[in-house]
Parts: sequence; structure tokens; C-alpha cells
Amino acid sequence: METSSTLKSSSSSSSVLFDELPRAICWRMFEHYQWEGFWYYPPHLEAAMAARSHFKARDDDIILASCPKTGTTWLKALIPSIINPTGGGEEEDDPLVTNHPNALMPSLEIKIYSGNPNPDLSGMLSPRLFRTHLPYSILPETIQKSGCKIVYIARDPKDAFVSLWHLMNANAAAGQEPHSIGDTFDSFCKGVHTFGPFHDHVLGYWNESLKRPEKILFLKYEEMKKDTRGQVKKLASYLGKPFVNEEEVDEILWRCSLERLKNLEVNKSGIDPWDGLAYKTYFRLGNVGDWKNCLTPEMKDRLDDITREKFQGSGLDL
Repeated sequence: METSSTLKSSSSSSSVLFDELPRAICWRMFEHYQWEGFWYYPPHLEAAMAARSHFKARDDDIILASCPKTGTTWLKALIPSIINPTGGGEEEDDPLVTNHPNALMPSLEIKIYSGNPNPDLSGMLSPRLFRTHLPYSILPETIQKSGCKIVYIARDPKDAFVSLWHLMNANAAAGQEPHSIGDTFDSFCKGVHTFGPFHDHVLGYWNESLKRPEKILFLKYEEMKKDTRGQVKKLASYLGKPFVNEEEVDEILWRCSLERLKNLEVNKSGIDPWDGLAYKTYFRLGNVGDWKNCLTPEMKDRLDDITREKFQGSGLDL
């Protein structure tokens, strides 16, 4: 891959020099750069630029998009299971038994374009399933303009932050001091975090979903938890794979349940080779309102105020 100092942005004929971009340290150790309004870990930024230049979407592609820790792993299990059902077959026929959900929906910026700026994806069978944490404005133009479908999952930012904080501490190196919730919360509120600002990320997809509901299905994690059956049926219909009967729904809900995924051997050990995170740390509680166990009333009010201000007039409520 080109060195970071000579990467070229597809939106400009001039080179984007990392040294010329705003820079910040996230989580005490990770250098991030701001590009076109959002913050990126350097390898993700290099891959994002490469994807925007080279990715060619197909009309039947399915893209799962989200900010980190908003329910993405659940959707990484649900979408492949809906698109390629096992038909009630034996458990060993289920790809989830032998694959972490990450493998079933590879990431554009963490895996596919990481280390190879122009991979050959022509051999992938349709429909191709991808995921991304990239903001809508950064997506390759062929994704925005093709007939491919985007599923976006959003979550209460308080729970999203707490889940992210737990994930980072769970993957800290041996002997490393845990990340302070106060410092990391301040950074999150300021929007300086991987793929942040959170609220701008959510609004980008929300506003586009209002313009083109046939293009983007906007899901809320809280609604997924409250009415799982109804939301999964809506997801299946949007993907063009409506359930034939309630037994099919039951099968999918069981196969993709948090408790089952947590207890599958493939998810109990090992580390994702692309993001360096332990597989088991993708599955914690999945509860709505867990922020109450971590945030002070002052922290809660601060983030709620930011959310209220950012989303004012948008029609969006998280």
C-alpha cells in the first residue's frame, strides 16, 4: 500500500498528506486523523480512501453500516442468516457455528481494503454482504448511486459509549492501565473517537433514509430489543427474503440470539486478525440502559443535551 504521506483522496486531484490533517490521540495511545469531518485510525483512513476510489458496487449488494458498538454484531449474524437460511437443517450446517459474525460480513475499511488498495472482488458470489463504519458522506459513490441496499443500526449514544469503553478495556494489553471513563467520555462528547462524531454519523444515514427509504433501512437498537420479532421480519422483507411462516422467524431468532452466539465455541477464544480484538469481547450484555451502571447524572445530562441539540429538527429520537 502507498505510504500514508502520499495517499490520494478520490475527492481531490491533490494528495492528502496526513501531516496536514488535524490530529488527536484517542484512548491515550491511538493516533487519529480528521478527514472530511470525521476521525479515523490511520489504517482505516487509508482503506477508506482506497475503497472510495476502487469499490464497485453491484445492485444486489447488501451493506451493513453503523457506528461502533450499536448492535452491529447482532446484524452481522442476522443478515447472513436471512439471506442464506439453513432451512431448519442441522446445527453444523449453520455458518455461525464455524465463523465469527465478522467473517460473514467482511468490513470494507478494516479487512477488504486494508493492505490492498484495489482487491479483486469480482469472484464473490451474489448477493455480496459487506459491513462498514464509514460515514454516509465517505461511502464510495457506487454504493450511494447503485441499487444496492444499506441497513443502518443506531443506538442511544450513552449505551454506545459505555459498550465501546468496555470493549476497549477488555482488549487492553496485559499490564495496561484501564482507560479512564472520564477522559474517554469527554473525547466521545467532543466527537473525537474512531469514526466520530457519533451524532453526525447517525444523522448522515438518517437524513438519507428519509429521502430514500428504499435505499436505507434505518433500525434502532432499542426497537430491535423491544420488538425483536417484528423488527427482524421488517429486516427480512426489506432484504427481499420475507419469512414464509413463524417457524422460520423462530429459527432465525434462536440462531442469532446473544446467548447462543456467546456460547458457540468459535466465539469463545481467538482474536480477529484484522482488528486485533478478542472474539469473545464482541458479546457482553446487549442490554438497553446499561449506561446507568457507569455514567454519573452529570455525564448523562451532558450527552443528552448534545443529542438533543444535534438532532433538533431532524425527527430522530434515540
